[in-house]
Amino acid sequence: MILCPPSAEPPRGKPCQRLQLAKMSTGDKERPPQLLFVKALASRGRIEAIAQQMGYHPHYLDSFLRMQHYLLHMDGPLPFDCRHFIAIMAAARHRCLYLVNLHVLQFLRVGGDPLWLRGLDCIPSKLRRLSEINKVLAHRPWLVCKEHIEKLLKISEQSWSLAELVHAVVLLAHYHALASFAFGCGCEQDPGPEGRGPLKLGLPGSVCFCDVGNGCSQELLHLNRKRSLDSCVELESLRERIHRLQVGSEAREELRLPAQREEGFDGEFLGAADLSCYVLDPSFGYQEFAQCHEGQPQIFRVQDYSWEDHGFSLVNRLYSDIGHLLDEKFRKVDGLHSCSMAKRQGCEQATFKRAIWNYVHCMFGIRYDDYDYAEVNHLLERILKLYIKTVTCSPEKMDPQVFERFWKQFKHSEKVHVNLLILEARLQAELLYALRAITHYMVS
Repeated sequence: MILCPPSAEPPRGKPCQRLQLAKMSTGDKERPPQLLFVKALASRGRIEAIAQQMGYHPHYLDSFLRMQHYLLHMDGPLPFDCRHFIAIMAAARHRCLYLVNLHVLQFLRVGGDPLWLRGLDCIPSKLRRLSEINKVLAHRPWLVCKEHIEKLLKISEQSWSLAELVHAVVLLAHYHALASFAFGCGCEQDPGPEGRGPLKLGLPGSVCFCDVGNGCSQELLHLNRKRSLDSCVELESLRERIHRLQVGSEAREELRLPAQREEGFDGEFLGAADLSCYVLDPSFGYQEFAQCHEGQPQIFRVQDYSWEDHGFSLVNRLYSDIGHLLDEKFRKVDGLHSCSMAKRQGCEQATFKRAIWNYVHCMFGIRYDDYDYAEVNHLLERILKLYIKTVTCSPEKMDPQVFERFWKQFKHSEKVHVNLLILEARLQAELLYALRAITHYMVS
């Protein structure tokens, strides 16, 4: 069972000793969320809204930060600018402006070419060929097959290596799932007069969570104002850098723009509401697995291909150590405690979490032969099922206020817990389909 692994470690060998980032001392396990936020501030210059929400569960946040840092910033098959652009492509599939803007900034920090930010027409063809698998993996992962893998690996000019493709697939699945979390927890900004407004989020821990605009915490208000000022300075600096990079990139013949778009680039992509330039076939979306007729997809039975027995070893072999970090994250979310949440539903917490996890997988056509799916209807209220389905399959349709309205009897941390379960279940579902397709390609 994926959500409820045995307490003993599976017989996979110890995580690679050279991966210092993945190690965690006893002191690390007890780190309060405030220290994790200091760590986030030191590496990024600010506390991201997603980290604020995950800070309700610091053990999970620690694991999440280490995995994401490894994925984006440590040695790996893909160049750093490509990693951030793939994150932009993945987040744009769900129109998650929050994540797109975040990685636009990081893309430029690592020296990415600002001309790429015009859209798919202006990026290298090798990167653009990821658009199809990005589309299918985000909305109907059951359609991913070995033919998708073949197209990426067997084109002689600018073909992908297996290691590069696995790195890209993990990035795509990670940011599809993270978009679900961002919308589910309200991290995507509220609509404002210019399309987006300021986030109204607080810090877990000793700081009060009520709206700082109501005078709850002058100290926090001062911090937010200072952060806004710092962001303005940073943005102005980035725009100057964009101009310098643009001048330097004019000599790159392979990335020259069509004549009708040579009028210049002013860097006003930030905050743009239309993200369709980053996606192929923007109208393509989720379709009920039970009602789809495309190729008559078969039920994915975990007994035939599971994360523990198949996916873990493959991803870890082709992209060293990422399997350990992903596996740790799956285990951490399973280990979170929300006793009161389960008690209100009249069941054990393991049973309640398994119902959520299996319901998410069921929407993507993944089934467990040893599970009675009648439990899903019994344990999950209709409004909760609707919430889970929307966040999982079409997070861009979430009303930013729904997170506050649904399940009013539950604590904020419990709602975040539900969204973490959705994030990890969706991530694993996409990885299972993609890795199975890669396996079929390798053995064919």
